[in-house]
Amino acid sequence: MPRYEYRCRPCGTTFELSRPMAESDAPARCPAGHEDTVKLLSTVAVGGSASPSAAAAGPSAGGGGCCGGGCCG
Repeated sequence: MPRYEYRCRPCGTTFELSRPMAESDAPARCPAGHEDTVKLLSTVAVGGSASPSAAAAGPSAGGGGCCGGGCCG
């Protein structure tokens, strides 16, 4: 079940709730009982590794990040 992060406007508490995606926009009450809360935008970390053939090929000579792609002056 996904976890959603909320912030209470009256007391500033940040808290998480596990709830179904269908209820992600439903009102949430903070642990202190306040009802004026806002759902925070969450970031998702996606990790992984390169395929074995890409790793065996070694580093590439161009493109990629900002300074490797020519966008830095």
